Amino acid sequence: MLSENKVYYPEKMNGKELDEFLETGWYRMGQSIFTTHFIMPEDQMYRVFWLRYNLKHIALGKSQRRIKTGNRQFEVSVKPVEITDEIEDLYTVYQTGVDFPAAKSVYHWLYGDELPSNVFDTELIEIRDKTKLIAVGIADWGSGSIAGIMNFYHPDYKRFSLGKYLMMLKIELGQRRNIQWYYPGYVVYKRPEFDYKLCFNNNAVEILIPELDGWQLYRRDLIDEFGIVI
Repeated sequence: MLSENKVYYPEKMNGKELDEFLETGWYRMGQSIFTTHFIMPEDQMYRVFWLRYNLKHIALGKSQRRIKTGNRQFEVSVKPVEITDEIEDLYTVYQTGVDFPAAKSVYHWLYGDELPSNVFDTELIEIRDKTKLIAVGIADWGSGSIAGIMNFYHPDYKRFSLGKYLMMLKIELGQRRNIQWYYPGYVVYKRPEFDYKLCFNNNAVEILIPELDGWQLYRRDLIDEFGIVI
């Protein structure tokens, strides 16, 4: 039987501890870390499957290389997390272009109602068109893992696939730092809006299935088999 939802509030999260939590299907929410196997939007329960990519095996395909080439004119920088008005303004504009519930602000997603004291090792990626901020990605670092926390972008730049580009940047950053695992969150049975996280080669992505004693190489039929909620 699958475990119930759980939440843990760490006073500090070092890299090794984060690795262990991610490996067992936990994920950051504010200044806590939680785990679940189900979500229930619109009064219907859906099974979720946590994902991870093995960065030792992953390689960009033609579509990813095309996205990367199409974004060469933009400037990319990586820095410690600091939530500025410019970032919040971009997130507000981003929300106008999505059709799913989103956190009310970047600050609230990272800190909840707490003061901005971060127990995680967090960095953000900025993408700029000259001086204009057009996309932001946020990630937490473990000793051997990277967790993708947020990606958002200006709707006017949707054709550049900046969400997928931010995932690529996190993957490449992890590879340069000799990180093995990239955790982008979960996919959801019968909810294809989460499937963008599966945009890289399937021989490098695993899904967590506790009924099969842990991580399994991704196959759609496994999601179909274990996704039905009774």
